Amino acid sequence: MTVRTERRPLPSLTALRAFEVFARRGQMTLAADELCVTHGAVSRQIRSLEATLGLDLTEGPRHRLRLTEAGARLAAALSGAFGQVEAAIADLRADTHVELRLSCVGTLAIRWLIPRLPAFHARHPTVRVKVTESYAPVDFARDRFDAAIRVNETAPIVGAEAAAFLENFHGPVVAPALLGDGPTGLEGLTRLTTGSRQTAWAEWEAHSGITLPEPPDSQEFEHIFYTLEAAAAGLGVGLTPWVYVAADVAAGRLAAPLGFAPTPSRFWFLTPAGPQRPAVVAFRAWLIEEAAKVPPPQAVRRSG
Repeated sequence: MTVRTERRPLPSLTALRAFEVFARRGQMTLAADELCVTHGAVSRQIRSLEATLGLDLTEGPRHRLRLTEAGARLAAALSGAFGQVEAAIADLRADTHVELRLSCVGTLAIRWLIPRLPAFHARHPTVRVKVTESYAPVDFARDRFDAAIRVNETAPIVGAEAAAFLENFHGPVVAPALLGDGPTGLEGLTRLTTGSRQTAWAEWEAHSGITLPEPPDSQEFEHIFYTLEAAAAGLGVGLTPWVYVAADVAAGRLAAPLGFAPTPSRFWFLTPAGPQRPAVVAFRAWLIEEAAKVPPPQAVRRSG
C-alpha cells in the first residue's frame, strides 16, 4: 500500500526570504543589497506573499513601510526558521571545511600572500583562509581572528605566540624608463610618499647611509599599494619593502637602482597563546616555508 503524504501549503520560499530580510533590515534598499536584487524585485515578492496569504504584512507610505501586527508575527517566525537553516548548513560545512580567520597588513596580503594561497589550498584543501585587512594593534580577546600578520621591530603584543617569518628590507623603486644618468638615477624625480608612513624616506636614508638630493616635487598616496602602482606608472620614485616588489623587479616592471637596506622590523605571524588548531599550525608551517623561498634583495648600492 502506498502511503500518500499531503503537500505543505507553503508560499514561495523566495518571497518568504525577501520578506524576512526586509523585516530584519527595515528598508527595501538594504534588503535588495543583501539579496543582490533590485528594490523592485523585493517589493514584488512581498506583494506576492501578501496576495498568497490574503494578509497585509506592511503598511504606511511606500518609502516608509512598516510591519503590521501580522507582519511582525510572521517576521519573528521566519527569522528563527532561517536562522536554524543557516546554522544547520554551517554545521554541515564544518564537517568538510575549516575556516582560518587571518588578520593581515593589506599590502602584504595583496602583493605576496594571496597570490600564494592556491598552493596552500592545494596542500590543505579542507582549510579556507579568510583574509581581513588590518594595521591595528592585535587583540585576540577583542577580535575574532585565529591569527594575524603584522610588521614591527619586536613582537607586537604580549601574551601571544609570535614567529618572525620574513626579514624586512626596503629601498626606492621606479619605472625603468624613468632612470636618469645621475649618481643615483633618481635625480629630478617626484618623490612618492605614503600617508601612513611619513618618516619612511628619512628612515631609509638612515638605514642605507645614502642621502638623496631634494626632489623637485612630492606626491602622497593613502596606501603603499597605490604608491607602488604610481611608481610603476611613471609618476615618480616610491619606497617599499623588498617582499612587496620582488616579483616586479624580477619581471622588469620596476627598477631598484640603489638596492634594499635592512630594517630593524620583521614580519610576524601572531597567534593566541596556548594550543593551536591544526589548521593554524599547518598554515604557520606553510607560511614559514614560503617565506624561505623569497629571493634575497639586491644589496645597497651607494652612489658616487
